[in-house]
Amino acid sequence: MPKQKTHKGTAKRIRVTGSGKLMHEQANNQHKFEHKSSRRKRRLDQDQVLSPADTRNMKKLLGL
Repeated sequence: MPKQKTHKGTAKRIRVTGSGKLMHEQANNQHKFEHKSSRRKRRLDQDQVLSPADTRNMKKLLGL
């Protein structure tokens, strides 16, 4: 029986915490920073917990 491969595109975008939660980078944090307030940029800089609705599918893609 072949092994299940990790989906590398997902692996580059999502990390797993020590407690098993999945974290991802906040959207809108790549460019056009001159139009965004400092407060907004600081908030976007933090990683976010993946929603429970998406977690099941992402764990399957990561082979967890």
